[in-house]
Amino acid sequence: MTETTLKGRASSAPGKAIVCMLLGSAFLISNDAVLKWMTGNYHVGQLLFCRGIFIGLPLAVLIWRAGGLKSLRVISPKGHAIRAILVIVGTFLFISSLKYLPIADAVAITFAGPLFVTALAPRLLGERVGWRRWMAVFAGFIGIIVIMRPGGGLIQWAALLPLAASLTGAFRDILTRHLSAKETTVSLLFYTSLAVTLAGLATTPFVWTPVPLADWGWFALSGLLVGGAHFLMIETFRFGEAALVAPFRYSGVIWAAVIGYFVWGDIPDSGTVAGISIVVVSGIYILHRQRVRKAT
Repeated sequence: MTETTLKGRASSAPGKAIVCMLLGSAFLISNDAVLKWMTGNYHVGQLLFCRGIFIGLPLAVLIWRAGGLKSLRVISPKGHAIRAILVIVGTFLFISSLKYLPIADAVAITFAGPLFVTALAPRLLGERVGWRRWMAVFAGFIGIIVIMRPGGGLIQWAALLPLAASLTGAFRDILTRHLSAKETTVSLLFYTSLAVTLAGLATTPFVWTPVPLADWGWFALSGLLVGGAHFLMIETFRFGEAALVAPFRYSGVIWAAVIGYFVWGDIPDSGTVAGISIVVVSGIYILHRQRVRKAT
């Protein structure tokens, strides 16, 4: 199915769009939980390589639905390369943070991405950002500081890792806006996934640890979760408009808190809950103001 067809069918089933976004977010957080579980035994590079082996099947389904190999055409090799580097750096930073931080904290901090995108938009996208969105950005970063609690030791300062990952994610999203006019969604996803897997492979001669058969099952689960999540996210925008479904991506914080509690016994304290709430509300308000701006 082509991107033109996707745009034409947008908003045809908003209920399905919301369900796809909720499930896609759940799949992504479940993948993060699997990787967090494995970080104690494997280097990040090996995790990414072993997981990448199993992403091929979901990607093949996406490529087939997008029209086959012609959907993988590349118009801007330089753009693809820069985007891949940003994703590689961000992925290494985020997965490294999972070794030190509760999963809910790490996920919440990555939601600083929309704050960075908004702050960078005037210079990199030529967009005008009004005072309301600037206030939301300011409030959101206050929430990040509350979560990090500077000076509290290694665990809190490890929060710089997902924060840096969210910054690289912001540059990735801004670049994607430019590329999406001429590159297909599937091609961006395919080449980026391939680059991340190859980057992980490049580290394996230095960090490889023998993998028991049972752990290959976890790697397979991680790859299928990531591929399934991206499939659901693409389906989301086939059924509904971005402005409608984007706020539901913040459900990932809830999934992360639930998994963190039942798997690791993590219970966010009042300060963390307050910081996460500020970040989420700020992000949703920015989305609201963007929708109002487009409408006017």
